[in-house]
Amino acid sequence: MKSSTRDQAEGALHEAKGTVKEFVGKLSDNPKLRAEGAVENAVGKIQGKLGQIKKVLGN
Repeated sequence: MKSSTRDQAEGALHEAKGTVKEFVGKLSDNPKLRAEGAVENAVGKIQGKLGQIKKVLGN
């Protein structure tokens, strides 16, 4: 698997996990879990964008 494709796939996975953590944090009124989810979601978005940039650059 190409590095760019792997970054995009892993980014999507992190976004999904982050979204779930945020949702569970809201349901359980757990601010720490909610914050972890927000961070993981942001990291996933960044990793996905990095994969897109690599794809454009041909890496």
